[in-house]
Amino acid sequence: MGRGLGGAWSLLARGVGSVARAGGGHSTSPSVVDEDFRDIDDDYLTADDVDGFEGRADRQVSGAQGHSHRRDGIGLALLALALLVSVGVWLGAAGPVGAFIDALVRAIVGTAALLVPVALAAGAVVLMRRGPNPDKRARYIGGALLIVLPLLGLMHLVAGAPEDFPGRSHAGGFVGYVVGTPLTAGVTAWVSVPILVLCIAFGVLILSGRTIREVVDAAAGWLGLGGGRIDDDDLPWDDDAEYEDAEYDDAEYDDDAAYDDDAVDADDDFATGGWSRSASGLRSDDPYENYPPDDDSTVRPRRRTARSDRRSAPIAVPTPTVDVADAPTDNFDDMLTEPVVDEVTEQIARPGTRTTRKRAGEVAKSRSRETSAPARPAAPEPAVDTAADSDALVLADVEGDYRLPPATLLVDGDPPKRGSQTNDDMIDRITGVLEQFKIDAAVTGYTRGPTVTRYEVELGPGVKVEKITALQRNIAYAVATDNVRLLAPIPGKSAVGIEVPNSDREMVRLADVLKAPSTRKDSHPLVIGLGKDIEGDFVSANLAKMPHLLVAGSTGSGKSSFVNSMLVSLLTRATPEQVRMILIDPKMVELTPYEGIPHLITPIITQPKKAAAALAWLVEEMEQRYQDMKASRVRHIDDFNSKVASGEITTPLGSERVYKPYPYILAIVDELADLMMTAPRDVEDAIVRITQKARAAGIHLVLATQRPSVDVVTGLIKTNVPSRLAFATSSLTDSRVILDQPGAEKLIGMGDGLFLPMGANKPVRMQGAFITDEEIAAVVDYAREQADPEYTEGVTTAKAGDKKDIDGDIGNDLDDLLQAIELVVSSQFGSTSMLQRKLRVGFAKAGRLMDLMETRGVVGPSEGSKAREVLVKPDDLAGVIASITGGGDTGSSDE
Repeated sequence: MGRGLGGAWSLLARGVGSVARAGGGHSTSPSVVDEDFRDIDDDYLTADDVDGFEGRADRQVSGAQGHSHRRDGIGLALLALALLVSVGVWLGAAGPVGAFIDALVRAIVGTAALLVPVALAAGAVVLMRRGPNPDKRARYIGGALLIVLPLLGLMHLVAGAPEDFPGRSHAGGFVGYVVGTPLTAGVTAWVSVPILVLCIAFGVLILSGRTIREVVDAAAGWLGLGGGRIDDDDLPWDDDAEYEDAEYDDAEYDDDAAYDDDAVDADDDFATGGWSRSASGLRSDDPYENYPPDDDSTVRPRRRTARSDRRSAPIAVPTPTVDVADAPTDNFDDMLTEPVVDEVTEQIARPGTRTTRKRAGEVAKSRSRETSAPARPAAPEPAVDTAADSDALVLADVEGDYRLPPATLLVDGDPPKRGSQTNDDMIDRITGVLEQFKIDAAVTGYTRGPTVTRYEVELGPGVKVEKITALQRNIAYAVATDNVRLLAPIPGKSAVGIEVPNSDREMVRLADVLKAPSTRKDSHPLVIGLGKDIEGDFVSANLAKMPHLLVAGSTGSGKSSFVNSMLVSLLTRATPEQVRMILIDPKMVELTPYEGIPHLITPIITQPKKAAAALAWLVEEMEQRYQDMKASRVRHIDDFNSKVASGEITTPLGSERVYKPYPYILAIVDELADLMMTAPRDVEDAIVRITQKARAAGIHLVLATQRPSVDVVTGLIKTNVPSRLAFATSSLTDSRVILDQPGAEKLIGMGDGLFLPMGANKPVRMQGAFITDEEIAAVVDYAREQADPEYTEGVTTAKAGDKKDIDGDIGNDLDDLLQAIELVVSSQFGSTSMLQRKLRVGFAKAGRLMDLMETRGVVGPSEGSKAREVLVKPDDLAGVIASITGGGDTGSSDE
């Protein structure tokens, strides 16, 4: 029977609860649970997380249904008790049980027993219509007690504080006696009554969740006195509130209008203690998105997250409209953003308002999103005054009949791209990582470059920089790329830079770099265009100030494009009288388009042996120039040329020499590794001597390699080549070899590089300039039409002193060596065992002959059990033999 009664009671409770909830109360269903899960930001959900959420959702649905049944049962029991108490207290017709309940209730609460049935019925309805809310349970219970207990005490005092039992039953009952008696014993009734009234008022405030200020504002709104305005001092910011993006109207900004109602437009309700207000000051349950804005500003819709209910709406600040074309400074982006950010931060941090450094950073982030772009390059460049100079790439007069190629031969690039929605998403993702690991830091802005965007993160007080740098892998995971580079700190700023590649890269054209005012105004003939840095500034460099440059990068990193840009820059800015060049191209195809330009001292060198001879000739040319400077008592080649031009240096008596200004000499080695593998001793000695002394003599080296290993870029070479340009490398070790620090292994290729000029502590990240083959051909053809090359004899000729060393090294094995060279070159197969069989010599002598051929550039280095690579073609066999025996000249050209 007991089970039957329990089942019937449960069935009745379910029915009554369902009817009660159908009236609009709370319901727990799978749709509600799914909606809760949809609030979770899906940027960080994995498949395992989704499966776990689905399982927990099922368990929550079943558990919520069980809790609802229990609440329905309790609510129905309260209804039955309310019915019994009401009949006993109001009608006195409930029999002995009713009489007992009436006496008990009146003894406890006195005259308030008349309200007990109403309270029980109300509690039953609340239980059956609303779902569980543990967060508000303590507030409800505390507020109810602060209302009931003082009310009963007040009833006891009003009834004259009776002492007997019948008197208490008609006053506040036993509870009222317990509350009121201590007050009357300590103070008079005139003091006790106001105290109890204040306690009741405080309980009402707690139960309703309101504050006195809000009640006053609401009352003023009802009476039409205050209009429901919310001042900035009244905004109850909490530490978890976050700013969202808002558009800005064009009204002039001042302190009085900054926080006016018409200037406030948001995509969330104001977080005023869990409630919002309409314009009349009354409570409103509808979000602001349901109403049209009052002005022309628009609200950017955002995805709802789990924290959206507690986020504050942003304050839209009108900003002055600035016409970029009329801006008096190139720094128009700084002029547009910085004052507004400072004023907003000052307004938010005014006395009476609680805010955080993170919120001020979010305001700066919002402003940065609207105006982020390459700051200075986006401004219009100053125009050239004269029409005659509009096609020239250097603002200087050129002596003689030679004409520099015009700027019209080069193709201009597209305008720089501004910030996009992708940058906003990256800010949100980086901010999410900082919040996940509970780091007090905020993204305060970003700077978009052609290849990467640098996001600036400011740290809170007491936060170590190492906490940010340790999150590099987590940030890379959040932004879905492994090429994230951290710069801690950004030079000149108290912020950490996070460099993330752009999904929509822009191409930097060489024409834009050469046409930049900073490049055109520098008339030095050795100025070259490099590219554009992450700040959006065009980067150019003077090779005379480097004074030597080491370039490295793996295949496809942009090294060859840089060499082409450098050569075209020199062709468009310097005449053959100003700059002469030696081009060394062991690959035989990289520098072929420049064959025949009038700037060449010798035809393009493709053989490593002749390259070593050309470097040795440069050493002799350097010594000759120093002799002339010593005789003229000058310390630099520029001073010597100035004296020659002014006639201060004359030819000595009896000498037939005619002094002329020395041109700058630039030697470009496209692949240093090939030279170091064939003639390491000669090449390294020549490079070291040139890099040590040749700066004042006007001789400069550019060494390029795609294998920056320690056997190619030796310590002596690195010591005397202070300027470095690293493109993407394949390993951290290569980055340390070229830059002496990591970073190049994180580059993304295709011109993305790190430029470390002489004297700089940190490299500058830039996107190298690009030039097409058609542009190269147009510039080279124009230069060829202006003049023919004048080659210098003896540049690639081996010196007599070298032959004696070779003869001494060979000793009595000259005949065997010549036979071995002829055999290896003819068969194009360099094998020690083949020499043993063909020449009938032992293993030791065959190995010695192979080593002699390696030092002469006939074969490559040993590769273990494999045959050595043969570096000399059959057509060049006669020249190699002549250079060894001294019986002929190798010639001064590669033809």
